[in-house]
Amino acid sequence: MQYMLLIYEDEAAEAGLSEEERESSIARHIDLARRLRSENRLLAADPLQPAVTATCVRVENGRVVMTDGPYAETKEQLAGFYLVEAADLDQALADAAAIPSAARGVIEVRPILDLQA
Repeated sequence: MQYMLLIYEDEAAEAGLSEEERESSIARHIDLARRLRSENRLLAADPLQPAVTATCVRVENGRVVMTDGPYAETKEQLAGFYLVEAADLDQALADAAAIPSAARGVIEVRPILDLQA
């Protein structure tokens, strides 16, 4: 089964990290991605640009409306994701706990809806 592991972090707190802390976090992300890749379970993973670069699109009364910035004002912003293949929810949750960002933010684990089934 496929799971999306959505990484939410406080961008302001992330910006306050020292260069050493930032490099250590990146190295741990790379190590996790290598491990998942070696297990043939990593389908995709990437960090995202800051939330201020987001554009939200919605259709209201048949009209396309676009607004700058993230959809919601929250303390934590969507910072990146891992798309993994996992045997079950327990394995996906263990993968989420291994993401370095879990120590500073929250990882949302969501199963992918298989429309081919």
